[in-house]
Amino acid sequence: MSALPDALILDFGGVLYDIEYEAPVRAFRSLGVTDFAGLYKQAAQSPEFDALECGRIAPDAFYQFLESHCAPGTTRDQVIDAWNCILIGMHRSRIELVQALGKQTRLYIFSNTNVIHAHVFEAWIEENYGLSAFRSAFEGIHYSHELGERKPNPAAFTSLCERHGVHVERALFIDDSKQHVEGARKAGLEAHWHHPVEDDVAVWLERRGFDLPRAAFRPR
Repeated sequence: MSALPDALILDFGGVLYDIEYEAPVRAFRSLGVTDFAGLYKQAAQSPEFDALECGRIAPDAFYQFLESHCAPGTTRDQVIDAWNCILIGMHRSRIELVQALGKQTRLYIFSNTNVIHAHVFEAWIEENYGLSAFRSAFEGIHYSHELGERKPNPAAFTSLCERHGVHVERALFIDDSKQHVEGARKAGLEAHWHHPVEDDVAVWLERRGFDLPRAAFRPR
């Protein structure tokens, strides 16, 4: 059994928080955007999406960009709802999971996200579990729109580790996007790809050596 890593860096959406990548594709199709899957993909995005995730475009300008692709008469509220429908929620076991992990290693989040989604999912966590119960487990929570850097750029992983005095070779990264895992490996981190639907990340983490309570596992 390998020693536990000095630091564990988790993706957020797809690892801790449930998301549905196809939901906005369906929602925007109903608003007349037939090419949304081409505009926005998990693996590759158009410049406007990258700009939003790096904090280089304001939400209002981003919504105007989306509206320009929608059918005439589409309202701002419809666009907002369609953009945010990717966010499903988080199972209670994830609170137990991160609290247990945070007692055994230095724990971080590194998420490609945007200010719009961050406000929505943090409000959801606050309403359902209390945001402090979640955030207190982490030494650092890093969103790309605040960092100005995105995965899978290896330099983004190196920068995050340097910021916290973590040696890359002693850090473990988990993500549901294979290209992000590859970027972490190029930076020198141990990295694991997580299937967001078929797998419970707690199962793999227990096999990796972490001591987890039963409450940290999702019901089968």
